[in-house]
Amino acid sequence: MNYLDSITLTKTLPCLAEPGRIIVIGKPNRLLDEVLPYLATLPGVIAYNPETRTLTFRRPHGFMTLYADKVYITQVVDAAEGLQLFEALKDAVNVTWEKRAELIAVTAKKRAPRHLDIWELLPRSNCGACGESTCLAFAVAVIQHKRSLIECPPLQSDSSFADRKATLEAML
Repeated sequence: MNYLDSITLTKTLPCLAEPGRIIVIGKPNRLLDEVLPYLATLPGVIAYNPETRTLTFRRPHGFMTLYADKVYITQVVDAAEGLQLFEALKDAVNVTWEKRAELIAVTAKKRAPRHLDIWELLPRSNCGACGESTCLAFAVAVIQHKRSLIECPPLQSDSSFADRKATLEAML
């Protein structure tokens, strides 16, 4: 039996982060609070708060935030794409719910690393070998998925950074 039958488009807003795109807001036909802890085990989760019952995923463009009673998806081309995304989300919710016995529900807060979390573990030499002017700029690019850890030569070649490299790889 499906957990969720539909997500109804209730509103669209202009997306301030990406002019010309919209934010779609939808209402699931059933509260999502029971399935959120299982959805929080999926890849792409950048934040989960069991107390407020909110879960945010990174999308190739923008974000998708699920609340118990609504869904926000940013940087959507138009309402038609929003409806397609709601349908795909409904399917993902149902598959996750079917497989919940195989998953360990997340019960603690979870958040994605921030640029300063990454920067603290980088060599911080500002050598520029990665193509960025500073290690902080590189950390921001890593968070934005514009750069990869393998692009930091000191991190890759200096064995004194092995523990930092392992921590960064686990974080990301």
